[in-house]
Amino acid sequence: MSADQQAREKSMKHDAAILLALAALPCLAAAAESARPWLDKSLDPDRRAALVLKEMTQKEKLNWVSSHFGADHGGNKTKKVPEALPFSAGYVPPLPRLGLPALFLTDAGIGVATQNTTTPRERTALPSGIATAATWNRKLAYEGGRMIGFEARASGFNVMLAGGMNLMREPRNGRNFEYGGEDPLLAGVMVAEQVRGIESNHVIATIKHYALNAQETGRFELDARIDPAALRMSDLFAFQVALEMTDAGSFMCAYNRLNGPYGCEHPWLLNTVLKGDWGFKGFVMSDWGATHSTVEAANAGLDQQSGFEFDRSRYFGGALEEAVESNFVPQKRLDDMALRILRTMFAKGVVDHPVKEGGAIDYDAHGRISQADAEEGIVLLKNAGKLLPLSTSAKKIVVIGGHADKGVLAGGGSSLVYPRGGNAVPGLLPATWPGPIMYYPSSPLKAIQARVPGAQVAFDDGTDPARAARLAAGADVVLVFATQWVGEALDATSLALPDNQDALIAAVAAANPKTAVVLENSGPVMMPWVDRVAGVVEAWYPGTNGGEAIARVLFGEVNPSGRLPATFPAAESQLPRPKLDGDPAKPEERFTVDYHEGAAVGYKWFDLKGYKPLFPFGHGLSYTQFGYSDLKAQLVDGKVQVRFTVTNTGGVAGKDVPQVYVSPLSAKWESPKRLAGWDKVDLAPGASTSVTLSIDPRLFGMVRGSASTWHVAGGRYQVKLARHAQDDAARTVTIQLPAQVLDAAGHPLKTKTKG
Repeated sequence: MSADQQAREKSMKHDAAILLALAALPCLAAAAESARPWLDKSLDPDRRAALVLKEMTQKEKLNWVSSHFGADHGGNKTKKVPEALPFSAGYVPPLPRLGLPALFLTDAGIGVATQNTTTPRERTALPSGIATAATWNRKLAYEGGRMIGFEARASGFNVMLAGGMNLMREPRNGRNFEYGGEDPLLAGVMVAEQVRGIESNHVIATIKHYALNAQETGRFELDARIDPAALRMSDLFAFQVALEMTDAGSFMCAYNRLNGPYGCEHPWLLNTVLKGDWGFKGFVMSDWGATHSTVEAANAGLDQQSGFEFDRSRYFGGALEEAVESNFVPQKRLDDMALRILRTMFAKGVVDHPVKEGGAIDYDAHGRISQADAEEGIVLLKNAGKLLPLSTSAKKIVVIGGHADKGVLAGGGSSLVYPRGGNAVPGLLPATWPGPIMYYPSSPLKAIQARVPGAQVAFDDGTDPARAARLAAGADVVLVFATQWVGEALDATSLALPDNQDALIAAVAAANPKTAVVLENSGPVMMPWVDRVAGVVEAWYPGTNGGEAIARVLFGEVNPSGRLPATFPAAESQLPRPKLDGDPAKPEERFTVDYHEGAAVGYKWFDLKGYKPLFPFGHGLSYTQFGYSDLKAQLVDGKVQVRFTVTNTGGVAGKDVPQVYVSPLSAKWESPKRLAGWDKVDLAPGASTSVTLSIDPRLFGMVRGSASTWHVAGGRYQVKLARHAQDDAARTVTIQLPAQVLDAAGHPLKTKTKG
């Protein structure tokens, strides 16, 4: 055989070997999957988690029950975890042997947050959570969540610490902007929609801060005191509604104590209520620095110690291993901790859809999603003389204050998203945690100027009220931008606007009554000048495209349709606690906060006490008018079904938010009425639509003692169709309900009858 023939034969044998190897690949893959059956996507998450848990060593189980902080902590470079994404919230190493990916955690709420502003991760910011709640638009909440969940995946994250739920018991709370307002139904539904949107990207969302983390002052040590039944009907009901709508992957327990124990070692809160009564299948992670023990926390229901570098010890590391060996923590408890995390990873698609950093992001499209959210969240509080919408034929418009020439304000702390284009107003203090004070580069002034190119649009920074007043005199309209910056770990000291802004607004309004105030703030504020201005626009922290959103509402390109998700008091003396509890200068001091109002939060407290607020819960004006008619209520399959008609009786298209409240006529509740449902309708001038709502039967009941059941008293109840919580012109009907007992989920329980 010649040398050429030998070479050809050798080549043919080599090619044949390659073909055989390629042909064997599917078999090898099938064999590998057979060897690791938990990777079979056809199995349910519970089965998959149980299968992989059986194969784990004790060390591998312990791998999942604590997370590193992704960024440097306390300046100690030795604690940096190289495998973690830079400046991220957390990291749990993978287990390649078992085909399980790492967990990469990002701070969130309004988007993919960054822990560093020197080399930041620039991403899209939604408006604040309370602004999204003010839309009362479920679809927008979902779309916003879907958008930030997409950016999380594109950034390499598969866990978002988003799903802020805490009810607004304390209007001065520095994190109110992250949450969903004061009503448990509204907050529960709106946050749930955001969570569903996030998790549609195979990203785990985190409902937080469980529970009663209602203020930042003293948050590490304060003891929140409340009757357990009242808690179940208020704050816990919000969490429960969100869980029922989402099967959320994770809950985050809070820093504070609750009736004694810390939230992250509270057996009643974690085991009895969350995992027992509500059937939660996901895992409970601690807040960063909220773990205080090994045995107590593990046995109470905490599944994962988050960012253990923040705690005094790695309680869920070697200490937990030793506690299990000595049976202070049962082996089955450690198995359950790991199982819950694994089950969530399978259920939410984290295992089957691995994340990879560097995905493409359409920032323009995402900016439009954020802008739509901001536009519908803006609330027109006052509009005397129809000052708004602004006319494009105006000759002189004066814009004052709020850095409106540069951008729009964002809240501070761990939820802060660093925007594309950077901070529009750098150098403001505090520059460090919970700062920096951030202004997103979306200038309201520039957006206004673009709409009236032929007009004189003048700007004054508002630092000199007299100078601003002189500029305002004679203008067709004056817009004063007023801001209130707060953040995580920093409550407002009062509800007054800071930095002498009240005096500025009063001076400008005295010079020109055609003045409208645009608020960029966290929540309710006092308005001593409200009777002297023609307009008040609540814009909250409006996100990436906030300047454009504000201008579109001011000029009527968007008809305002936001409604308040929180009561604006007329005075701080109307609050259950007129003075903020605790001392911000003593963060380690232990004290109690008595939530004596129980379940009567927000408008329910105002109803109970007969107080008239500055602006009621649910309030919001439009550039058109709406009429309600044909209200009916009936029992259908055990639930009260409400039907009515909404008509746009004005001259322009607009969106309305008809609200349904229920009240007992003979039974005694914690307050005179409760929000029971709503819808958001979009109508052309003269158009009508029929709305049908089904009311959760628990909203007619009361919880008694420490039980999880709801008791509905037999008798007559009033159903109100209203524009807001204190609508004197609300339409009403009555309905007769039978006495019944409902389980935690609202299902009727069979009761024994006498023979």
